[in-house]
Amino acid sequence: MLEKTTRMNYLYDFYQSLLTPKQQSYMSLYYLDDYSLGEIAEEYDVSRQAVYDNIKRTGAMLEEYEEKLLLFQKFQERSKLLTHVKELLKEETVSEQSLLEAVIELEKLD
Repeated sequence: MLEKTTRMNYLYDFYQSLLTPKQQSYMSLYYLDDYSLGEIAEEYDVSRQAVYDNIKRTGAMLEEYEEKLLLFQKFQERSKLLTHVKELLKEETVSEQSLLEAVIELEKLD
């Protein structure tokens, strides 16, 4: 569950501007502020089922956006490559070729 929450938080960060204000609010309250479905329902004077359906549907939309745009995947790959470059730079005998290869991989992501 924590992994799904973390993923949804990242997807929300990348794609929130593509959501309606209501979708943004529900997702923010549920995933970022850790509100329960009941608390959100009470806040908006709707049923828990309506909140659940909206969050489920919005989550599916975020996954579709990621499937097409790959912003989160590229972010993860970029983070791994930057970590690798930092590790290479810490080595006493760093190879220019290995650094160049890492930079080329970073360039391919854009």
